[in-house]
Amino acid sequence: MIGAGILALPINLGPAGLLPSITGALVMWVMMTCCALVIARQPYMQENENADLPTFFAAVLGPTGKYISVGANLIIFYGLLTAYLAGVNTVLANGFDLTIPHWIILCGYFFVVTSLAALGEGFLRKGNTYFILTMWTLFLIMLFMVMPHMHRGDVMASDWKYFVSGLPILVVAFNFHNVVPTICRFLKNDRAAVTRAIWMGSGFGMIMTVVWTVAVMAALPMEGNNGANIIAAFKANQPATIPLGMIITSSLFNKVALGFAVVAMSTAYIATAIALIGFLKDLLSGQKVNKFFVAVVTFAPPLLVSIFYPAIFLNALNVVGGLGVGTLFGILPGLLLIKQGEPGSTSRKAGYGIVSFFIIVLIVEGLQELGMLNIHPDIEYWSHHVRI
Repeated sequence: MIGAGILALPINLGPAGLLPSITGALVMWVMMTCCALVIARQPYMQENENADLPTFFAAVLGPTGKYISVGANLIIFYGLLTAYLAGVNTVLANGFDLTIPHWIILCGYFFVVTSLAALGEGFLRKGNTYFILTMWTLFLIMLFMVMPHMHRGDVMASDWKYFVSGLPILVVAFNFHNVVPTICRFLKNDRAAVTRAIWMGSGFGMIMTVVWTVAVMAALPMEGNNGANIIAAFKANQPATIPLGMIITSSLFNKVALGFAVVAMSTAYIATAIALIGFLKDLLSGQKVNKFFVAVVTFAPPLLVSIFYPAIFLNALNVVGGLGVGTLFGILPGLLLIKQGEPGSTSRKAGYGIVSFFIIVLIVEGLQELGMLNIHPDIEYWSHHVRI
């Protein structure tokens, strides 16, 4: 859950204002966590020890559910890998004053993290604790250094119209649902334990996300300040650590921020890459394919896209959230509630509400990608809301 989303959220949703950002984050956390619980509590997950999401949705929603889940999964996997590579490339390029081309830096980083991903789940399981402890330590140091730069401002200032365009990034920021089948197996489908793990795990992620969003939005102005502002970072597709490094004149902060961004996105990249390899093997099961072919299909597309479109970080996350995560982990769980609930029951009504909400997110992102919905930050509005 802690990866590119936490770095993108304050920038991508920031122009909506602090109140809409925090309110949206809390509501989305509850909604996404409830969708995860819908998946976790399905009898199919308990009856089939090796069940994964495509086979699960195929079993409970039929062939249509399978095809939708496969398409959404591909968008999520490839979109996230592209976002991680582009995001790390951006922070490395800004963190080091190197004369070599950025694509060489990207290829070097790609080789390292992809080699680690090739080691498989065993490496991730053994190294995950160290990655997380390192990430939390860097996060706390970074937060401590940002706090002196936080200022009191007009917290009620908001642009709810722009908030609509930020819905996809909220969805991807609270996405963790690919690990739900693993959680169920690991905890032997103990319903109470699984429920507790999902609420507590997502809760820790929510706290970090909200605290970080408040810190960034209180430290960075909306515009002005010689480019060290939220709107400039939004236009440049930059994670939050880059404009913060422009106002915190400390080499230590830049090193810590760079370390946090790289560790957070690298951990997420490795986990996503391993999951995509397994997904493609399952998808191609029964066919004669070699490992080299699977590796090329897995890693070549995100690497090439991030090389030719290095400023695609925020755009990739929007596509993942609006088209992929919203469909797979929003609309499909909502359909489960509708299908399995009694007529007029609370669960069926909740299902209709969930499906309706994520269809709106899907439409918003689709229209934005097609250029039919252009919602931009209201610079004139924010220029009248300076800090007090």
